[in-house]
Amino acid sequence: MAISPDDLERRHTLSSATTRYDELRMRDALAAVTTADTEPLTCEETLEMLALSEVVIRKAGYGRQVMVRAARTAGASWTQVGTALGSSKQAAWEAHNRWADEQV
Repeated sequence: MAISPDDLERRHTLSSATTRYDELRMRDALAAVTTADTEPLTCEETLEMLALSEVVIRKAGYGRQVMVRAARTAGASWTQVGTALGSSKQAAWEAHNRWADEQV
């Protein structure tokens, strides 16, 4: 039975999800390029790695928006927020408002 991102999201922090994802990714990479005793990932592990990638994206996205809110509360302008995110002020504002609307 495949593990869903929702199941993993409840069990992992961003840090632990990233660590497990990196462990699986490294083992997969090593198995592909070496003849050592590195076992390739099973189908279940590959699906776990895929689900973990979604968990990392979700948790990082949530953390990003919390930091946008913190920056704005601290007095940062949308121009400054956009610069920190590598985007325009308009793109930063739209992304944050879209995220805030989805939280309701």
